[in-house]
Amino acid sequence: MEIINVCAAALAGVFAALAVRKYAPDVSAAAGFAAGAVIFIMVLSKAAPIIGEVRSIMSMADTDSSYFSVLLKTIGICAFCQFTSDTCRDNGQAAIASRVELAAKTGIILIALPMFRRILTAVSDLLGAV
Repeated sequence: MEIINVCAAALAGVFAALAVRKYAPDVSAAAGFAAGAVIFIMVLSKAAPIIGEVRSIMSMADTDSSYFSVLLKTIGICAFCQFTSDTCRDNGQAAIASRVELAAKTGIILIALPMFRRILTAVSDLLGAV
C-alpha cells in the first residue's frame, strides 16, 4: 500500500477541514468525511492480496470455507463500523458512534454463532469419545 498517498490524503483532508472550519463548519465536516472515505477506499482497494493469502492458508490447512466467510464478514463489519463511528465522533455525535459500535458487536456475534455451535459440538464429541 502506498502509505505516502494515504498520509497525503489524510493531511490534505485535515488542512482543508481546518481552513474552512471557522467560516463553514458543515463544509469542514464534509471535507473530513470525504478525506476519510478516500482513505477507506484506498485501503480497501489493497485488501485483495490479503484475502488471497488468507484463502491460500485456509486451503492449505484444509479447513471449512465457512470459517473464511465468517472471518471476512467480521473484518468487513469492523472496518466499516469503525469508519462510521469515528466519523460520528469527529462530528460530535459520541452517542450515535457508541450505538454503531454496539450494532457491530451484535452483528459479529450473530455471524459467528453458527461457528461457535460447531466448535462446541466438536469439543463435546471429543470429550464424549474420551
